[in-house]
Amino acid sequence: MTTIQMVGAGLFAVALVHTFSTKFFERMAHRRPDHAGIWHLLGEVEVVFGFWAMVLVVAMMATQGREAATAYLDSRNFTEPMFVFAIMVIAGSRAVLQMARDSVHTIARFVPLGGGMAFFFVALAFVPLLGSLITEPAAMTLAAMMLRDRIFSVGGVSQKLKYATLGVLFVNISIGGTLTPFAAPPVLMVAAKWNWDVWHMLAHFGWKAAIAVTVNALVTALVFRRELAELPRAHGDRAARLPAWVCALHLLFLAGVVAFAHHPPVFMGLFLFFMGFATAYPKFQDRLILREGLLVAFFLAGLVVLGGQQQWWLEPLLRGMDATTVYFGATVLTAVTDNAALTYLGSLVEGLSDEFKYALVAGAVTGGGLTVIANAPNPAGFAILRGHFEDEAIHPLGLLVAALPPTLTAVLAFQLL
Repeated sequence: MTTIQMVGAGLFAVALVHTFSTKFFERMAHRRPDHAGIWHLLGEVEVVFGFWAMVLVVAMMATQGREAATAYLDSRNFTEPMFVFAIMVIAGSRAVLQMARDSVHTIARFVPLGGGMAFFFVALAFVPLLGSLITEPAAMTLAAMMLRDRIFSVGGVSQKLKYATLGVLFVNISIGGTLTPFAAPPVLMVAAKWNWDVWHMLAHFGWKAAIAVTVNALVTALVFRRELAELPRAHGDRAARLPAWVCALHLLFLAGVVAFAHHPPVFMGLFLFFMGFATAYPKFQDRLILREGLLVAFFLAGLVVLGGQQQWWLEPLLRGMDATTVYFGATVLTAVTDNAALTYLGSLVEGLSDEFKYALVAGAVTGGGLTVIANAPNPAGFAILRGHFEDEAIHPLGLLVAALPPTLTAVLAFQLL
């Protein structure tokens, strides 16, 4: 354990406390209006880890020199933050949202639930499972934007329903991407090394996740059936329907970014091409979520920088667990660190049993909805939906409490089935 590792662990702990204290900084912005800008900045959850990562880099420069600090940054892999940014913006475009809404409304017609319950159920069940094909960040973006427009932006919707929806959304996205080996970040980190293909994922994870996702969505819809029944009827998109060739082109951009998710020069090139198309045909676009995407990318990049200094205590902790305890240990640890980082550290340990591997990954995805930092797509949903909560802030404790029931369903699915 080096001095900088101790500093990194301390700053990581401070960042965790900071995420639970954002309302304090928002209050400071009102009390100290002369410096309201900096207080509002520190009150942004997406800024927290990026800010403390910057402090870590400054500490490295002060203690080890500029070359050591830049070498550490060069050793980090920032592919995931870049990918999440690109996929968020494309998935949140008008054409992709139009197709997603059409799909959800079509499926909802065949669901025997009244009022807004059918849409609610499909948005929280079908879209998270779709994440196994289009990746979890894209599914999170689509589901969050549809729920924002149909549920969260409606006047009179209770905070209980909003928090319950958010908790189920985060948990279902985390476990819903396990039908394939490339969609969920914690699975992606180990799939190639452990030779997990699509059939392995379906046989060991996918069908269990599908049951848990369905139960979570259905139970939540039934619990809030009265409130959902009072929602106004959906009347389709207010904007004019887009031509088929525009929708097809957007799907190609989305598919291209997903297909080359591990190759930043390729998917960022496709993203820039998409931006050029959006600029050339503004009549086919609504406001692109560039600000939200950049904030989420900054959050994840900060997590990559800070997380790189946590291996010294996380890896021995994992080594000290057996297959029986690692599932629950991984579920708890995921709440305070990114689940992809957790499974990556597990992949560095040689000679693991198949039971241990299953327990580690299952635990990592089970706990992926407990906090905003637990799963890479969570900051995307957080950024899209937080403006519709009281004081435009999502209380971390409220999210934790709301995510516990669907997390328990995931525990029962992965442990008993």
